Amino acid sequence: MAAVPGSYNDGNRAFLQAFMARGVLTFRDARPILAAIYTAEDDREVAPEDVTQADFESYMNAASQAISFFDYEIRSTVHQVTKQRVHALVNTTSDPMTQFATTYTADELAFVKRLLDCICDTNNTPRMELMCIASMEATKLSRPKKPTNQDDEGDDDADGATQQTQAADKGLKHSEVERMMHRLVSEAWLEESPNNFYSLTPRALMELKTWLVESYNDPDAGPQEWQRIKFCKACKEIVTHGKRCAERDCTFRLHNICEEAFWRTQRTKECPQCKKDWSGRHYVGEKAVTTTERWQIGRRQSGGGARGRCRQSNGAEEEMDEDDEE
Repeated sequence: MAAVPGSYNDGNRAFLQAFMARGVLTFRDARPILAAIYTAEDDREVAPEDVTQADFESYMNAASQAISFFDYEIRSTVHQVTKQRVHALVNTTSDPMTQFATTYTADELAFVKRLLDCICDTNNTPRMELMCIASMEATKLSRPKKPTNQDDEGDDDADGATQQTQAADKGLKHSEVERMMHRLVSEAWLEESPNNFYSLTPRALMELKTWLVESYNDPDAGPQEWQRIKFCKACKEIVTHGKRCAERDCTFRLHNICEEAFWRTQRTKECPQCKKDWSGRHYVGEKAVTTTERWQIGRRQSGGGARGRCRQSNGAEEEMDEDDEE
């Protein structure tokens, strides 16, 4: 284990405290923080634009060494949409849900699990890999679903355990759901798009990566079988915004930000896996629904106002409902 350098000072501590308060940090976010630290240390005004990438990396390296004593590490990834490199503090020993349990109530934690189930399971099928949730849908997850009656007597014990769990889960009020969604956004677990869709942030994907794969993927599935948590064939990171092969059963996926560089290395623009022509018009993420004719019609009819966003959210649910019927 590397020792904290002797030069580690109050400025480094202030930077780490700011990082911990946010949970995630980009170079752009860090520049005003470091500018304030330099201003306090040098007793002269330092502008954010005077802070360099080298300055940022120096403080990040010092912070990384300091937190290694407490089973934390700094991980980074590139944002799938903005292309910004995002850094996050990650606990290397504790299960993510155990960490959530220290800051959320049991009912809030149950809501988070329903939210993740909707994003990664319900709204993620071979036909439509939405990988996000509309604001209206989130409200409907305020309480657990009522158990359905089972005729199979062999499942009595399992049903009883499920009913006990659901009885303990009182759910949340709609106002509490709204506050919880704001909290998840402010803590950098979710991000909201202009179309009012919530998706997992880089922080969530980094911290929950192993848990997501273990919770939603089939460990016995073959390498070419469809799985709910999918990875970009170029960078090998999880895809929640990107492109997919036109062949529904093909598992080839690319991030939008990886696509151009990937195709420069290929002789032809056809799927390397199934050899079907790559159209670039089949999406993973909210564009899987916002590019549909139904969505576009709803947007034109509504004019994009609050009622329109509600109607569009319902349109997303209807698309997923049609998928269930197939």
